[in-house]
Amino acid sequence: MDTLKQGANYVSESVQGAGATASKEANKDTAKDSSASLGDRASAAKDAAGDKMEETKHDASADTNKEAAKH
Repeated sequence: MDTLKQGANYVSESVQGAGATASKEANKDTAKDSSASLGDRASAAKDAAGDKMEETKHDASADTNKEAAKH
């Protein structure tokens, strides 16, 4: 039963990590957009950094759950 739970947690964390990756990429594009206002670009850069932290956290958690499901 724990293996099933770990597998479900792995999938959930993987999906959340993918969402953070997509958000990070969108924010990076906005931060690089010279037609966006300086405020929007700065905000997008800050948000991209936060998204990167979320991405890393979810990816690490997914890896942990994947390994736990194997054992």
